Amino acid sequence: MKVIVSGGGTGGHVFPAIAIAKALKKIDADIDILFVGAEGKIEMEKVPQAGFKIQGLPIAGFHRKMTLKNLAFPFKLVRSLMKVRRIIKDFQPDVAVGTGGYASGPALKMANKLGIPTVLQEQNSYAGVTNRLLAKKASAICVAYDGLDKFFPKGKLVLTGNPVRKDLQEEKDKAIAKAHFGLNMNKKTILVMGGSLGARTINQAMDAAKELIEARPDVEVIWQMGRLYKDTFGNCPTAQLPNVKAMVFIDKMDLAYAVADVAVCRAGALTISELTVAGVPAVLVPSPNVAEDHQTTNAKALESKNAALMVKDVEAVEKMWTETVALLDDNEKRNQLQTNLLAMAKPNADMEIAKIIIDVVHKSQA
Repeated sequence: MKVIVSGGGTGGHVFPAIAIAKALKKIDADIDILFVGAEGKIEMEKVPQAGFKIQGLPIAGFHRKMTLKNLAFPFKLVRSLMKVRRIIKDFQPDVAVGTGGYASGPALKMANKLGIPTVLQEQNSYAGVTNRLLAKKASAICVAYDGLDKFFPKGKLVLTGNPVRKDLQEEKDKAIAKAHFGLNMNKKTILVMGGSLGARTINQAMDAAKELIEARPDVEVIWQMGRLYKDTFGNCPTAQLPNVKAMVFIDKMDLAYAVADVAVCRAGALTISELTVAGVPAVLVPSPNVAEDHQTTNAKALESKNAALMVKDVEAVEKMWTETVALLDDNEKRNQLQTNLLAMAKPNADMEIAKIIIDVVHKSQA
């Protein structure tokens, strides 16, 4: 069996694609997988690191604000369609899988045109533009939230959840995890993170909360500020507090979740899926700088199920720390959120999606 997997531009599209590819290999080691990505984007680095082949397309995103870069978009799209046509003709896939992002548009569009069945994976509660455009001709659409029939044909939807890293599902020794970060076993821990690049508003809220954090020596904070904000916040007064472990990047996220009594984070689809599997109660601060404001939709989906709290980005500097500490001090509320989070978890999403892909191939060949 030959499978093309396409998705990228951001980690939120790339890492699910890699997880699905690994699950396919786990089911059948002889499955031949070829990734199709966007030149210069994160997938061109991460996919080979994961052990898979990848070919890049000259596609780029269409900017929602009018910009000169949009003038080049039609030419890049045509070149990408021509290149992916050659890739498909040479590789002869049995199915094409799209996880959203720049490259999956032309890749799956051409696969449909050449009569190859397609499977989509949508991570968010508000469907991305690329997947919405491709949905009509898809054989199956794997989703992580209820209610996506407002975007996609209902008969094609399968609620699988999002693939998450397997190390998050393994039992961790809390003493070892605490020791890794140099934390005190007798103190509660708050995990504050804004992704690998960082989140400006979350960092500003931490900077502004210096005196409030200092007033709670019984609480320790792991603060991941991100690569973009190392110089801005790395030496700020909050980062120097004895009960704050400030770092640019967390290399052991499984241990970070294991020690966290409460998390503060953005509301990206993968982060939320990780929170459900790890069962960590969270205060979500959705980024306003994403397509269709989908992070707010994600956060509200959890909030409506009493599985998380939400603080708006514009209110974060004022409210984020106080809301977080209030949750930390409310054991009953934390237990409610944790119970509801774990009920939403889909720890085997990668294998479910892989089985759907294989089933689509078998049906197309019957």
